Amino acid sequence: MGMAIDTSRPPATARPGSPRLSTRDKLVLFVLCAAQFMVALDFSVLNVALPVLGADLGMSQSALQWAVTAFALPSGGFLLLFGRIGDLYGRRRLFLSGLALFGAASLLATFAWDPASFLAGRALQGIGAAAIVPTGMSLLTTTFAEGPARDRALGISGTLLSLGFTVGMVAGGVLTDLLGWRSTMGLLTLFALIVLPLAPALLPESRTPDRPRLDVPGAVTVTGGLLSLIYALSTAADHGFGRTDVLVTLVAGVLLLTAFAVVESRTEAPLVSLPMLRRRTVAWGNLGGLVTFSMMSTVVFVLTLYLQEVLRLSAFETGLVFGVQGVLSAVAGSYAPRVIGRLGAHRTLVVSLAGQGVLIAALLGLGTGGWSVWLATAGVALASMSHLGAIISYGVTVTSGVPDEEQGLATGLVTSTQQVGITVGIPLLGVLATTSGDLLSGVHTVLALDAAIVLAAAVLVAVGLRPRKGASGAVEAEALGAR
Repeated sequence: MGMAIDTSRPPATARPGSPRLSTRDKLVLFVLCAAQFMVALDFSVLNVALPVLGADLGMSQSALQWAVTAFALPSGGFLLLFGRIGDLYGRRRLFLSGLALFGAASLLATFAWDPASFLAGRALQGIGAAAIVPTGMSLLTTTFAEGPARDRALGISGTLLSLGFTVGMVAGGVLTDLLGWRSTMGLLTLFALIVLPLAPALLPESRTPDRPRLDVPGAVTVTGGLLSLIYALSTAADHGFGRTDVLVTLVAGVLLLTAFAVVESRTEAPLVSLPMLRRRTVAWGNLGGLVTFSMMSTVVFVLTLYLQEVLRLSAFETGLVFGVQGVLSAVAGSYAPRVIGRLGAHRTLVVSLAGQGVLIAALLGLGTGGWSVWLATAGVALASMSHLGAIISYGVTVTSGVPDEEQGLATGLVTSTQQVGITVGIPLLGVLATTSGDLLSGVHTVLALDAAIVLAAAVLVAVGLRPRKGASGAVEAEALGAR
């Protein structure tokens, strides 16, 4: 397994078969995907357990928000920084350090004796996740050559990312009912204990050939900006945008990210290469990723409210609805690389976004009758299949044609988009459902806006990534994923 990426591609009309992976390749893929699955599981496994957790540790209702925010802040805020540190000083080393920290933090959260020790465990989990996700993704993209092999690896990774979030919603309720809330954190500890012993012998080290200085001003401004933005949006999801701390941190986040852009334009060794951000594949691919994540997380949020508050389903029955979503997402993940091989990554992204938007619009037919359960189950499951196609194809789009030495930066952008997308959708749209006098009407409003945004993004991405013709009349490939 050479570390150089092969950028040669067969013609767009070619139909390559599924690549065969060696036993070692499969083990490497298992380790990297298991780690990604573990982090995705952590995003949702605790949600159902929060009321029980609060009663056990003596946390107030308002303090329970920090059980989620304490993880989301560092896991999203440090992604770009850790992705670049991995590029410079060794991705394998940082990946292993993140795994060890995540496992130890999960153990601390499992045996937490008061709110402070639990929130400390959650924050340390977030720091570990911020090291695992970008370095794991860049190890994957530098280990598997660009083309069918990488598409298949990204397909499996994207499937498990989506499946982890869904499994967490179901497993969280089951584990809490059977074994208590601590078992949700214990499950994460178990994952870390399985993956950590296997990783050192399997994963190759990779880093940039030279070691430019770390862009400290850029690191400070982007990390501060992301931390402020994620805090503001996470808090607004529960308390609205009227609170002083939400407004102050929202403005601070925008100002810090603006300062970051200025810093990056003037430094010799930027944390984020502005020429990379000007790549059409990076800019429009990340837009597609941001929209698909934010809008699908909003759909899951409002449907959870709808199923339990309007149709009066139990938490377990609601989990089963989303369990169907997880199964069909896994099916979609196995076929997405083949579709990308035939259509190209950017066309698959456009088609997937359009499909997601149309299927979300179909959910506007939800009412109060028992048949609505079946519409909700089918609609969210099929929309999630398109959503997964968008996840995989946007990851391929953004990372295609990027040199090995910048893969940590590219995958850091991909994973930052995921985190911000998951964070922004619910406070921006979901609050319309929770503040509506009529919940069903509020759900319909959110779904209509959600579908319109996804369909608009599909059009924008289609226009932004359309092949351009140069002066000679030849089509400019620019790594648009035409295989």
